[in-house]
Amino acid sequence: MIHFGTGGWRAIIGDEFIKSNIVKVGQAISNIIKESCINKSIVIGYDRRFISDISAKWLAEIFAGNNIKVYFINKIAPTPMIMYSVKTLNLDYGLAVTASHNPAEYNGIKIFTKGGKDASVETTNELELLANKIKQEDILSVDFGRARETGLIQEINPINDYVDTILKKLNTKAIRSKNLKILLDPMFGVSKTALQLILVTARCEVDVIHDRHDTMFGGRLPSPSAVTLKRLREMVVDRHYDLGIGTDGDADRLGIIDENGSFIHPNKVMSLLYYYLLRYKGWEGPVVRNVATTHLLDCIANKYGQKCYEVPVGFKYVSSKMEEIDAVIGGESSGGLTIKGHIKGKDGVFAAGLLVEMISVTGKRLAKMLDDLDKEFGKFEMVEFDCKFTNKEKERLVDILYIKKKLPAFDLEIEKVSYLDGVKVYFKNGGWIIARFSGTEPLIRIFAEMDDKSKAEDIVNQMKQFLGIMG
Repeated sequence: MIHFGTGGWRAIIGDEFIKSNIVKVGQAISNIIKESCINKSIVIGYDRRFISDISAKWLAEIFAGNNIKVYFINKIAPTPMIMYSVKTLNLDYGLAVTASHNPAEYNGIKIFTKGGKDASVETTNELELLANKIKQEDILSVDFGRARETGLIQEINPINDYVDTILKKLNTKAIRSKNLKILLDPMFGVSKTALQLILVTARCEVDVIHDRHDTMFGGRLPSPSAVTLKRLREMVVDRHYDLGIGTDGDADRLGIIDENGSFIHPNKVMSLLYYYLLRYKGWEGPVVRNVATTHLLDCIANKYGQKCYEVPVGFKYVSSKMEEIDAVIGGESSGGLTIKGHIKGKDGVFAAGLLVEMISVTGKRLAKMLDDLDKEFGKFEMVEFDCKFTNKEKERLVDILYIKKKLPAFDLEIEKVSYLDGVKVYFKNGGWIIARFSGTEPLIRIFAEMDDKSKAEDIVNQMKQFLGIMG
């Protein structure tokens, strides 16, 4: 079965991610476009994962077979650049063949809608229903080469427009004055060309590691974290870089290493950028975060007379809420964020550029800015825990958390409990804990935030013991 989660359809290659399923998704989208769209066109891009390029061509052949014009990005493409193309070409749909930060054995398809935002849950639910009903005889297809000759498939490469658009949004004059030395780790993914172009144009000295094509991502999970960016951390210190930037497999998330080799949690990165936009750039407006993202954002918003809005996990919820309330910034603790006036989805490339601007404009090192933030708003320490489960174990956990709605006997006084996405417990001391099932992998995830790391660890351990998942 084809199942769409929080980040599109993702499945194990050779298991559910196979040609017969891929073309069903293509046919289902084709049916939607033919029935409901005036502009019968779509843009398709792909990343460096195993069979991403081939899968993108299979999909293009399906759309061409349905007489839908395909703008086919003919080079590996960051997901945000594909979203940007949906927006600038004024299309109703676009897609990226990627499994983002999932392990190497996965691949998938992300769907984007008008304006370049993640497809809504209503759209993906409809698509999932249609795709699973399609039979082989329903699928229409035209050979890629023949479709290209007739113009149904048009190859494009929007890298220059995408890069130029980001450069126009950045204070390149301030960046040029600092002569920053930056080390980039695209994690064998697709960010190198765009991000290196932006930083070099702004007169940064840029070196790159882990940029070859490796569908196994060097044996690492292509998700930027303190563990996966170990080499980047070491090199930043050893070779005296001002900053290290890591991006996930499809470049919509980022991980930051400061000048001391410390990994800066995405919660802190987003908080710094929101603070920078409000205090230094004079922007005004609310912020949107998901249920598993730091409440430091709430404190920053409150200081500047703004509001922080909480939504379920999944960037489609973030972008929809941002559009509704005209938010300045929105993001997630997993490293994805977007800024008002750019695309409506997360963009690790633009976020990295804005962070470099922040360092240049403020004249402060990252470690100093973080220290200042702690002094002004207090400590916000998050602890995370993931555990895989079988279907039988999931049934047991669902029964405890959602049906019987049981909770541990926490030592802290509870303010309220929310079931917006998973089970989130808010404590009266300002801390919180959430347990929820991943929408992209068979995992249960526990996040807790307190003013002290040991307190957050204790509360996570209480939840783990209560659920019987001490792995």
